[in-house]
Amino acid sequence: MVNNFEALQLIPGNAICYSGFREGQQPGGIYPSYDEIKEDLLLLQTQWKHIRLYDCDAHAVTVLEVIRQEKLPLQVMLGAYIVAEMNNFGCPWGGANYSESELAHNKIKNLNQIKRLIELANQYSDIICLLSAGNEACVDWTDHYVPVSSVMAYVMLIKKEAKQPVTFCENYVPWLTKLKPLAELVDFISIHTYPVWEYKNIHQALDYTRENYSAVANLYPNKPVVITEAGWATNSNGKGIESHNVSEEYQAIYYNDLVNWSEKEGILTYVFEAFDESWKGSNDALEPEKHWGLFRIDRTPKLVMENLMV
Repeated sequence: MVNNFEALQLIPGNAICYSGFREGQQPGGIYPSYDEIKEDLLLLQTQWKHIRLYDCDAHAVTVLEVIRQEKLPLQVMLGAYIVAEMNNFGCPWGGANYSESELAHNKIKNLNQIKRLIELANQYSDIICLLSAGNEACVDWTDHYVPVSSVMAYVMLIKKEAKQPVTFCENYVPWLTKLKPLAELVDFISIHTYPVWEYKNIHQALDYTRENYSAVANLYPNKPVVITEAGWATNSNGKGIESHNVSEEYQAIYYNDLVNWSEKEGILTYVFEAFDESWKGSNDALEPEKHWGLFRIDRTPKLVMENLMV
């Protein structure tokens, strides 16, 4: 395997996905304040050196400002969030309801998002170490489907105008098939692996993650392969994730196994995620999308963090 930190010239360290939306906040609505993000990052810097951001919105800008103004020792992977350019009739929750005019408008939005990513990458080149041209936009079940050819064009544009290594963040499965042309363009490959979404129990979890990783890494032996999402939910209503497979105890086991393995193999692994986010998914309080944080939405630590912060 390729040592990620050496290949990408990064300082070795733990990594985590960060979204700072608190109760009553959400993208496109109320955003976290400077002081709220400062509180989060002061907490995160004790355990992590790398954080991943998903969008080039106001939230990301405030995060970058806080890191710069407070001189925090955090490196950022910044992503552009690209939206649907095609209807996806394979999406089970409504990815096929876009009009032609909406899709055309989305292409303009996506290009603007990519340009904003480049702008921020150059403005904060001392903080932003990695760039992503999108997130889960090519997998079969996505509700914001973007053709591989479009993603390739975005990657080429970013590489032309920014100096940081460029990737595209996606579930591990498409990298084995339709993303092969994209793999030739990116500087490194980013995969998502979620054993619990695939009905694996905690005893099967790390082995399954390793299998997912090896399948991609073996296909591209000369390319760094990073894990940009892997985690374990702590609650579920049984829809998509069996409720008996999730708990704070299981999250702690998976986190520790994942981090220990990643450190041993030199794999940059962004754990999903720092804090619970109540705006996600359905209105059901036990919706699993709301419960991936290592901290609760009120910033109190779950079991895994209680043990690490002793």
